[in-house]
Amino acid sequence: QLQASGGGLVQPGGSLRLSCAVSGLGSEEHHVVGWVRQAPRKGREGVACISRSGLNTFYPDSMKGRVTISRDNAGNTIYLQMNSLKPEDTATYYCVLDKTTICGGKAIRFFDSWGQGTLVTVSS
Repeated sequence: QLQASGGGLVQPGGSLRLSCAVSGLGSEEHHVVGWVRQAPRKGREGVACISRSGLNTFYPDSMKGRVTISRDNAGNTIYLQMNSLKPEDTATYYCVLDKTTICGGKAIRFFDSWGQGTLVTVSS
């Protein structure tokens, strides 16, 4: 299961950190966790991905430099730190998971498992 939280209203230029609680996986089960966003009337867009170990991360070119994905030591919570937010970052953000070993192979927006979304609104 994937439980996302942390969305809300933030002013342009502000920062926000989203969290995703991951449960139901075996301790040695290979997987990667990512974030996908979907803005109104737009398609799904991959934001970031992190491997089980946390050593492998992937960011689409459009996201590099503005977001950082990380996970806690236990590996059960994944974070997405977003900085310098813009109104065009307004979207519902979904935590997603795929049972593979590394990020960057499969497009994040096609990951198999999805949690419920958390809405991020960037507006003054």
